[in-house]
Amino acid sequence: MNALGPSHLAILAVAVIILFGAKRLPDAARSLGKSMRIFKSEVRELQNEAKPDSTANSTTVSSERVDPPAAGGPSA
Repeated sequence: MNALGPSHLAILAVAVIILFGAKRLPDAARSLGKSMRIFKSEVRELQNEAKPDSTANSTTVSSERVDPPAAGGPSA
């Protein structure tokens, strides 16, 4: 009984048109679509990075922290 019925959706659509105006709605929908495409592609890219590639050789590189010499110390 709490679901949105057709009359509720019509009232909601009229309120959105009144608030934003009919001229700005297509631009808003276009920018929303672009944002969704960018978001989906970024999520897909992150998922692809998380999966290891079975054909690539994975090499690990170890690194050590090197502190810069002290400002007032002896120079070599």
